[in-house]
Amino acid sequence: MDERNGRRRDDRAVYIISVAAELAGVHPQTLRIYERKGLLRPRRTPGNTRRYSDRDIERLREIQELTQRRGVNLAGVKMIMELQAELEELRRRTAELEEELRRARGAGADLGPTRADLGRERAGLGGSGSDPEHHGASVPLRAIHRFPWSASWEQAERPEGR
Repeated sequence: MDERNGRRRDDRAVYIISVAAELAGVHPQTLRIYERKGLLRPRRTPGNTRRYSDRDIERLREIQELTQRRGVNLAGVKMIMELQAELEELRRRTAELEEELRRARGAGADLGPTRADLGRERAGLGGSGSDPEHHGASVPLRAIHRFPWSASWEQAERPEGR
């Protein structure tokens, strides 16, 4: 990480087109074609001169690998690179969600009984379970729906006179 501008060192656009082409082993015109096809997006100086980063050079090498050694055309290369970027984004998002889930589970440990705990409690209560109004519980389920924390409390039957 470069402390002066907050960018990773491989993101700094420092190479002019001729140097970038030489580092990647291609002709400078090839870089212009790749840019027109959307395979590469070099930064530009205020004077509109292309500047390439180490990351751009690495991408150029990947393009060369796919086209010259694997026989993939430029449209295929673009699709592959878009899918790689999408996969990387999905991996990043998955890691975020896994971390969120880990924190939620840690916080949830102090919240009390889980649905499984409540199911075991209900199974241990008296009642045959044959009364559909009670389902083995000591309070009719219809009555539970009247409490405000119930998801359907607004639709619950209201007592007579209200």
